Amino acid sequence: MSSLSTPSLLDLAAKSLLRNEAMAIAALELLPVELFPPMLKAAVTGECRETLQAMVQAWPLALLPLGALMTEQQSYQDILWAALRGLEDLLAKKVRPRRWKLQMLDLRAGAHQEFWIVWAGSPARGSENSESEVEPPKAKRQKVEVAGMVERAPVEVLMDLCLNSTAPDEFLTALLKKVRQRHGQLRLCCKKLQVFSVPMQNIKKVLKTVQLHSVQNLEMNCTWKLSTLGRFARFLGQMVNLRRFLLCHLQVLPSHRSRAKEEQYICQFAAPFSGLCHLRELRLDSISFLEGRLHHLLRCLTTHLEILSITNCLLEESDLIYLSQCHYTSQLRDLSLSGVSLTTMNIGPLRILLEHTSATLRDLDLDECGIMDAQFSSILPALGRCARLETFSFCGNPISIAVLESLLRHTAGLAHLNHMLYAAPLESYEEDHGTLHLGRLAQLHTRLTRIMQEVGRSGIVWFSANLCPQCGDRTFYDPNPVLCPCYTPA
Repeated sequence: MSSLSTPSLLDLAAKSLLRNEAMAIAALELLPVELFPPMLKAAVTGECRETLQAMVQAWPLALLPLGALMTEQQSYQDILWAALRGLEDLLAKKVRPRRWKLQMLDLRAGAHQEFWIVWAGSPARGSENSESEVEPPKAKRQKVEVAGMVERAPVEVLMDLCLNSTAPDEFLTALLKKVRQRHGQLRLCCKKLQVFSVPMQNIKKVLKTVQLHSVQNLEMNCTWKLSTLGRFARFLGQMVNLRRFLLCHLQVLPSHRSRAKEEQYICQFAAPFSGLCHLRELRLDSISFLEGRLHHLLRCLTTHLEILSITNCLLEESDLIYLSQCHYTSQLRDLSLSGVSLTTMNIGPLRILLEHTSATLRDLDLDECGIMDAQFSSILPALGRCARLETFSFCGNPISIAVLESLLRHTAGLAHLNHMLYAAPLESYEEDHGTLHLGRLAQLHTRLTRIMQEVGRSGIVWFSANLCPQCGDRTFYDPNPVLCPCYTPA
């Protein structure tokens, strides 16, 4: 039996105690601190709700990452309700046990996995939400000692929130009510907030109750009037620790407002950007009102962004010029303009933007921009100066083999560039009906691979054909084809 599967003595002791819940609950006052985490794990696994409820009231550590223990096989709601009842019963008391130190109840799945390594000796499961801190940041807490007891406040409940048009979650509704009733003793915090197609009047109560300064990741996918978007600014302005902002598929409802009035609402929504001092990632995808108005949305930004993604949006040349002149784009690590049509634009501003970010840019995505030979040739010198570039994607652009050869030679000195996804050259398609010819593609791929060897490059070139009109998939080539399901040979 491996060491990972062998129960520790603490695990065995916890399971032994839980064979008699009444005895386990009675023993909490004398239980060593080291035994609390394995016993709580056992209580969650065995769905011992009364023990779980009592342990929340007696928890001797500042952090309780309960969400990390819940699996898909368990009843989330029962566990959450037991924890909430325990917390509510505790807060109802005027004084609290001296050993009780709980400051944060974390209900996020996958967060704080290392806590259980340190305290319960179990291996961590990989998760994109996993965090390394074992204890939350220390905060000054008021302590009032009364006859051997100690009172502490407040307690923070941390969870990710998804606000949508479906019926409100029963547990969240109850938690919000408890938070409002406790007048600051209980606080609801949220690091990741998602807002999906929900009327503003339906989320006001939630947003007024959440500690919005705790939000670090905001995703919005809404169909609102611009005036509604402007009213959201009062809440956005409180998210002073926001690090990532995704504004996605924001299709503004038609109205009879003048263009000047519409721009006023955009500026009203964007005004709080000036206070988002920690914002590092901004993603705008499928936004219906950006054309010629990008400066209204972004001019209040004060920080240097690391990631900027503007995808599947209509832009004007003035918007591209604005991006090339902004101070907050000068230190970009990741830039994406995928799906932004640049065919009819002067691409000079893009060249300037690449020059300004050449010292920091690592990932560049220009997929489906409709960039043609002459335009692409004009930005090649700037691309060749992006010394830290690692990934470059250029699918869906009508480029000839001659320009691709020039690209490889211009980027020969980029030591970090090892992931390249280029559009299949124009010469690889049949002229009469535009069907991809795999034989020609193979010859062109061999030709470019030979150039890479000549210039001392070790990376691999991937070719990507145009999107298939039937299934929407692409055919990839490197050097063997990965065909879309409905591909028909030329």
